[in-house]
Amino acid sequence: MASAKLLPAYLVVGPDEVKRTAAQDRLKARLEASGLAAFNLDERDMTKPQEPDEVIASLSTYPMGADFRLVILSGCEHLPKAMSEALVSYLAHPAPDTVCLIVADSLAKNTRLYKAVAKLGKQAIIDCSAKKRWELPAYVQGMAGRHGIAITSAAAEELVARSGESTRMLDTQLKKLAEVIGGGTIEVGDVERYVARTAEAKPWDFLDAVSARDAARALELYRLLPPRSEVRLFALLLGRVRELIVAKALDARGAARELASTLGVRDWQVKNHVRWSRAFTMDELVGALRSAEDVECALKGSRDSETAFVGWVLSLTK
Repeated sequence: MASAKLLPAYLVVGPDEVKRTAAQDRLKARLEASGLAAFNLDERDMTKPQEPDEVIASLSTYPMGADFRLVILSGCEHLPKAMSEALVSYLAHPAPDTVCLIVADSLAKNTRLYKAVAKLGKQAIIDCSAKKRWELPAYVQGMAGRHGIAITSAAAEELVARSGESTRMLDTQLKKLAEVIGGGTIEVGDVERYVARTAEAKPWDFLDAVSARDAARALELYRLLPPRSEVRLFALLLGRVRELIVAKALDARGAARELASTLGVRDWQVKNHVRWSRAFTMDELVGALRSAEDVECALKGSRDSETAFVGWVLSLTK
């Protein structure tokens, strides 16, 4: 039986909505192959009142003309204790021809329900953890294929910057771009033309643009950041300059791999630092530190604080 390859239950857990939906769609598609999905699919919103006996009865119902019955329980992050315990008891001796898909935005690993599902096998936990910001562009490139398009790395970066970190929003924008472009590869210009900025610009994107010596991008992001944030941005950028100096020094010694440990950060936090540092001379970076003293003085109550800060940014990116 095809259902022998399926576990009696899975926990789809994490805030990545696209991945959660994909997990559900895969099982639905497998069920629909039988032609009797309407008789063998039960979807329940567990954020609404549910009787434990009714849910367990559904899980215990035999499939009709199909290899398995699929019961999807969504919104299981805050189940009432009676419901949670009923599911734990059921999972101790689950129905052999039913697949229970438990969907939750989050569920602690030390809960009885999590442990009950985990006991069913290594594949029972489907991790839908949120991607880190730096992982999203590559993830977007993978998502684009599901819409019959490709997207360049730079365009994916711009899409994340404009749409934010919600995978649901990113997927929606990719679908829209696919419809507008009609196939092929999405370029940066396409994203700029068809995707409105809904996400607030992040200071880290600004720092990265300065580090990459992209003056136009740096100024664009600077204008999108909250007003009168020069003091904070100055402190962050000064820290970045120091990091680039360390990166360049280590690179010159052939010890670039030691950058993260030297700075006491994670590897992903400095993954581009060495490449960025190579676009500067050491004199330029040290000179940026020296000129920072004048900028700091201007930031302390001067009417020319914005002018001084922007001038410093331009001197770094020219």
